[in-house]
Amino acid sequence: MKLYVIGIGPGGADQMTPRARAAIEASDIIAGYTTYIDLVRPLIGDREILQTPMKQEIDRCTRARDAALTGKTVAMICSGDAGVYGMAGLMHEVCADYPELDIEVVPGITAACAGAAVLGAPLIHDFAVISLSDLLTPWEKIEKRLDLAAQADFCICLYNPSSKKRADYLQKACDIMLKSKSADTPCGYVQNIGRDGECGTVCTLAELRDTSVDMFTTVFVGNSQTRVIGGKLVTPRGYENK
Repeated sequence: MKLYVIGIGPGGADQMTPRARAAIEASDIIAGYTTYIDLVRPLIGDREILQTPMKQEIDRCTRARDAALTGKTVAMICSGDAGVYGMAGLMHEVCADYPELDIEVVPGITAACAGAAVLGAPLIHDFAVISLSDLLTPWEKIEKRLDLAAQADFCICLYNPSSKKRADYLQKACDIMLKSKSADTPCGYVQNIGRDGECGTVCTLAELRDTSVDMFTTVFVGNSQTRVIGGKLVTPRGYENK
């Protein structure tokens, strides 16, 4: 009994790994969030689909598990990497009492890596990835993570920076980081990574604070060494100092 948890990358077929494609093709049933199903629909063919909207992750994983227990090979697909804000962890949790299931996590290109490539090389040195969504994490804890990561001079990649209900969360996050980071810290953001309309923008932390973004945007905040070279964000690793 086989259950794949597959990271399909940021969206474009050219950024899906051959291993992910092969796992989908080897599966009888494809499970996933509706938007992600649409991204790989050309690969699904006439396979059975199990899809649910947002906020039904437990139900989605449970249905995939139950289908696999009938002997079907099931692929649970996730945007980006299945182990970065994806379904890999939850799938292992809901399958904890079913050791007969063979769970294989297939990694994918996450937004941090794909977005960084668009902007240049902002994540060359140590960095932190923080989601601004407080659906599963209390905002007070998110604030602490932002504050400490900024104090430690990490480059910071922000997932889920804004939504209709959280329109001012990126501004709040910037205000926290501005306590430890300079207002002219090089930053950037990428919209629609790996999909139609992909667009990267370089700015300062002060400019980022007053920028409106959406859930399809990934934000990058540099450290004290990050600079703009040829219009691209670059964080030195320190090779020239050896």
